[in-house]
Amino acid sequence: MSGAERSVILATAGFDHTIRFWEAPTGLCHRTLQYNDSQVNRLEITPDKQYLAVAGNPHVRLFEINSSNPNPVTTFDGHTSNVTSVGFQKDRKWMYTGSEDGTVKIWDIRADKRHQRDYQSKAAINCVALHPNQGELISGDEDGNIRVWDLTANACSYQLVPDGRTAIRSLSIASDASLVVAATNRGTCFAWRLVGGQFEALAKIDAHNTYCLKCLLSPDVKYLATTSSDKSVKIWNVEKNFSLERTLQGHQAWVWDCAFNADSAYLVSGSSDKTAKLWDLKSGEVILEYKGHHKAVTSVALNDSS
Repeated sequence: MSGAERSVILATAGFDHTIRFWEAPTGLCHRTLQYNDSQVNRLEITPDKQYLAVAGNPHVRLFEINSSNPNPVTTFDGHTSNVTSVGFQKDRKWMYTGSEDGTVKIWDIRADKRHQRDYQSKAAINCVALHPNQGELISGDEDGNIRVWDLTANACSYQLVPDGRTAIRSLSIASDASLVVAATNRGTCFAWRLVGGQFEALAKIDAHNTYCLKCLLSPDVKYLATTSSDKSVKIWNVEKNFSLERTLQGHQAWVWDCAFNADSAYLVSGSSDKTAKLWDLKSGEVILEYKGHHKAVTSVALNDSS
């Protein structure tokens, strides 16, 4: 991870009501924020690296990254339960969220803090991903539904149920919009080609024997990372029909979240063992541990793009 340290933003959070910012190359924590409302479910860095969105229960709060201000600069109220997903349109014109209250919301973050749109699902939303075209959101819910929300038509344009009522835990869309991957509570991952708004079945991966908590395609779309309650992170080779490339062993408890760096050479993972780890994906070795949390680390956010 070359370049000035400041250009690398790494944040972690979880059950101890604390958000920690780390010097990614050294493992030193250089800033701590208190988040007293609830546990932290999800962290997201804005594309311009100016703000960190923190999704809790039931709020989303926006903190300044390049600042010592301990207080959120904006709070988004509207959900009535855990917010499980948060993300931004590429120019930060709007933010999207998904919640266990069964809604996907879009918020105009420049004009006001009210949500502009509401998409209703009958089940708790576990994950939401933004299509690279910035015009569609894909959601996965507790009842096993994957839905595509067309933001122009303002309606659900596609629906899929890959594995009956098995909950969809995580979703990832390739940066080139070629693929969608979904992970389930049974540890299975499904991959589809995205062709003209349709999902074409590509692979079914028996990734883990228990919960798959996160699936994430690398920025270069060569690898798929999966994390699980089995304490492992697995790396799958997309170009070789999702064959298992390597298993990253080292966490002592559930691995909740992971994030690739910009050139897909490194991965950061967060676990119930109270640590985050930085992995070299070529060797499969742990380069650094980020220690300081007192409870489970359920969310990691990394941005080292130039």
